[in-house]
Amino acid sequence: MSLLRQLPPLILASFVVVAVLLVCALFAGPLSPHDIAQVDLRNRFQPPVLLGGSWTNPLGTDSLGRDLLSLVLRGIQVSMTIAAIGTIGGAVLGATLGFVAAWIGGWVDNAIGVLIDFQATIPNLILALALLAALPQASFTLFVLIMIVYGWEQYARLARAIALSAKAQPYVQAQMILGASAARIITRSILPNAMAVLLVNMSINFPKTILVESTLSFLGIGIQPPDTSLGVLIGQGRDQLYNAPWVALAPGFVILIATVSISLLGDWARDLVDKD
Repeated sequence: MSLLRQLPPLILASFVVVAVLLVCALFAGPLSPHDIAQVDLRNRFQPPVLLGGSWTNPLGTDSLGRDLLSLVLRGIQVSMTIAAIGTIGGAVLGATLGFVAAWIGGWVDNAIGVLIDFQATIPNLILALALLAALPQASFTLFVLIMIVYGWEQYARLARAIALSAKAQPYVQAQMILGASAARIITRSILPNAMAVLLVNMSINFPKTILVESTLSFLGIGIQPPDTSLGVLIGQGRDQLYNAPWVALAPGFVILIATVSISLLGDWARDLVDKD
């Protein structure tokens, strides 16, 4: 409790928001009051409770009469899952290539450096659109792969710089002289020291990944019906902003508080690491 009191109010609030989002993502099914596929055209565009609606549909209903709370919970689950797997996968891919480039050097380092520069020069949204156009119909697996490709070069640059710096340290050179393998040195000595910086970078990149997924889904080239995500819900509600604004505002608000809260936690963690 004393540790919680020492946290800035915004950081404490961000922890609470992230905890609530994690619970919603993990238990979206049990928490949903209705099936997201349950259509009731007689119950279309029912307003949320705050606007005079019924507690049967606390956030209102959409154009098909589906319960918006259930849809938002499923959207949180899908969007958070894609962002989490994409961020972790991108970090693993980037860090691995960065360590390999720094340790082997030579043409391997140059080749990976070219890939890093190539990735950095292409806008991420354009790259995602190009992959979607070149590959088969959008699916959950495809979207996860796109999110892994998104931002991996940041981790590669960071891991390469950390590995190059560590190779010059006496404790690493001593292990090399004693015949320790590269894998052992990287996993036992270099990676633990780099983990804090990598985790901070992941926390900063996570909300960006959510926004990329939401943007693609909003454009109609993301997760496809009958499944849904936060971006899909905003896209479906954009035509009802005047007569039923809650259809788009509810998932939009979730994206807003999620990205802001996670970004605040990432900046706070980065400040802690910089102090150390």
